[in-house]
This record gives sequence, structure tokens and C-alpha cells, in this order.
Amino acid sequence: MAWLVLFVAGLFEIGWAVGLKYTEGFTRLWPTVWTAASMLISLWLLGLALRSLPLGTAYAVWTGIGTTGTALLGIVLFSEPAEAMRLVCIGLIVAGIIGLKLVTPQ
Repeated sequence: MAWLVLFVAGLFEIGWAVGLKYTEGFTRLWPTVWTAASMLISLWLLGLALRSLPLGTAYAVWTGIGTTGTALLGIVLFSEPAEAMRLVCIGLIVAGIIGLKLVTPQ
């Protein structure tokens, strides 16, 4: 269950990271509200996952999910470059997340 909570926390991290772009420097009310809410939910869920997962593993997976999702959405939503080496590096982050899941008891 902790891994599922951690995964959802990572999704909310993606939400607030992408949401930052839409706040336009926190000048737009509703994007700012949704971004702040995503931040709080993400941190709360991370805290729940940390009850049973090791800190280093949980934090690395949480940030890895956020990094991967944010990079991919940057490509899709904001026309950021989708160069081969960039995609390979994103794949390496995913491999690291999977590796940590496989070697962590729970």
C-alpha cells in the first residue's frame, strides 16, 4: 500500500511542477490555488508513505516520478525538445525507480 501512496504522491508532484508554469509567477489565482493544493497533497502522501518505506528510497522514487512526468509533460504540453539523449536519460530515471522498487523490501 505504501508504494501506491508514494506513486500517487509522485503524480501530485507532477501536478504542482507543471502547475507552476500555469501560475505565471503566482499571478493567476486558480492555477496558483491548484498548484498549492497539489504541493500539500503530494507532501502529505509522501509523509504517509514514509511510515513504512525507507527515507532515501521513498524520496528518490518520489522525485523520480515527478522528474519523469514533468519532463514528459514539458515535451507534450510546452513543445520542449524530445531529443534522443533526453529520452534515454528519462528512461534511465525510470529504470532507477524500478530498480529501487525491486530491491526495497515492503
